[in-house]
Amino acid sequence: MERFDYVVVGAGTAGCVVASRLSEEPGARVLLLEAGGSDRTLWIQLPIGYGRTFFDRKINWMYDTDLVPGLNFRSSYWPRGRVVGGSGSINAMVYVRGRPEDFDDWRALGNPGWGFADVLPYFRKSEDHDWGDSAFHAAGGPMHVTDISGRVHPLCATFVEAARQLGFAATADFNGPEGEGVGVYQINTRAGVRASTANAFLRPALNRRNVKLETRALATRVLIEGGRATGVAYTRHGREVSVAARREVILCGGAINSPQLLQLSGIGDPADLAAAGVAVRHGLPAVGKNLADHLAVSYFYRSRTPTLNDELRPLWGKVRAGLRYLWDRGGPLAMSVNQGGGFVRSGAGLGRPDMQLYFSPVSYTQTPLAARKLLNPDPFSAFLLSFNACRPTSRGDMAIVSPDPRRAPRIRPNYLATAQDVADAVTGARLLRRLAGTRPLADIITDEILPGFDVKTDEDLLADFRARADTVYHPVGTCAMGPDARGAVVDSRLRVHGVSGLRVIDASVFPTITSGNTNAPTVMVAEKGADMIRQDWK
Repeated sequence: MERFDYVVVGAGTAGCVVASRLSEEPGARVLLLEAGGSDRTLWIQLPIGYGRTFFDRKINWMYDTDLVPGLNFRSSYWPRGRVVGGSGSINAMVYVRGRPEDFDDWRALGNPGWGFADVLPYFRKSEDHDWGDSAFHAAGGPMHVTDISGRVHPLCATFVEAARQLGFAATADFNGPEGEGVGVYQINTRAGVRASTANAFLRPALNRRNVKLETRALATRVLIEGGRATGVAYTRHGREVSVAARREVILCGGAINSPQLLQLSGIGDPADLAAAGVAVRHGLPAVGKNLADHLAVSYFYRSRTPTLNDELRPLWGKVRAGLRYLWDRGGPLAMSVNQGGGFVRSGAGLGRPDMQLYFSPVSYTQTPLAARKLLNPDPFSAFLLSFNACRPTSRGDMAIVSPDPRRAPRIRPNYLATAQDVADAVTGARLLRRLAGTRPLADIITDEILPGFDVKTDEDLLADFRARADTVYHPVGTCAMGPDARGAVVDSRLRVHGVSGLRVIDASVFPTITSGNTNAPTVMVAEKGADMIRQDWK
């Protein structure tokens, strides 16, 4: 059996960071296991190419949830990366840390060291920002953050001005001291190429002799002896392999695959394990529970002025965009279609923003989701507005259904299970309508394609939300951090309660969901988690 100091399971957003940082210790041998294959493909590296990876089973787990009562018993499709770089190789690259209060909430839940003042240094540690070094940003870190405000579609300025007319502030930086308001999202690219943690952290680390990456390696269970994690079993090319971890096993599979591997290893809620036919090695009832996600709906509008549809739909537009990208790595192919947005308060008396907005100068209303490609938008000028509640209160769960690691787990998001979330759905819909009806945005709108202006009452708006709303691909919380093993999976140092030598470091440890996109806070958790491991082993 080959031996390593650390075995890291999952070369996704978190795993690439953890493996890279642990391998900075020259004497430590690090093995990184990834169930998928290489990320060195055009549609991963090209920023706008993520639309092509949305239904690509070669690099995507392509999960479907159970039917959701709150969404009219519809299933929700959850793409998750099964490739080096994980979901950070197939996401929209938006760089949003979340609100400072989110992390102060984590600390207040009994997790010392996780307040905003504690985590800000780790956000900065990972960062190489276009703007250089400041109190809130840093230069020289592995992961580049690009300011695209000077290159976005002109309609983004129209969106921002309409929001200002509604009384919302304009901000240049959602991750700075004045992060509330509307503006243009920053994205993780470097010189027009996706700046995933695979590119930013792992690729340089692989030049070190003490880190090894194994792709097509599906972890099947954590090896446990005497209450301690001692290694990992995995299959590769049809052969089962076991490797030993002298120090620790670190799970970085994300909000679905990390709890899945714990359960496959006999660590979890005894009732869930018994239902799946897995013997209990360590009862830990919170594994797979506390699942949280952002739920959004889009409103589509025909426009009097050209949008990205006019640029990317015609063949000549595709050719021109391609030539522009080849010339200077610029143009629409170098960006996400999620260009504008913000964090706003939907009403008076709220202590912090409760809604995240999105503005995309593009639309896809005439193509089924399964056939949708980002280079084939609608054949007319149109754009979309979207919202999601920042901090939904509904909680779901996930669990394995069999001892077979190849079987997809059962995922129950439990969307709209609370009165607060139902009320937020109507509040957010009303907010989009107010925004669309405010000049100068109202001046360019000729029609509301979806849901249509005939959808007017609160009951109609809620019915439309239940019929069309879906995930924003931000699942978190299924191995939640907390001091009590009855309601949490890991402690504040990300160690699994009751099993030594085993940690979880990824979005599954979020005790509550952050107010925005989850990739940046996952990088932060990975930076801080790797630092904790190195501190504990000094």
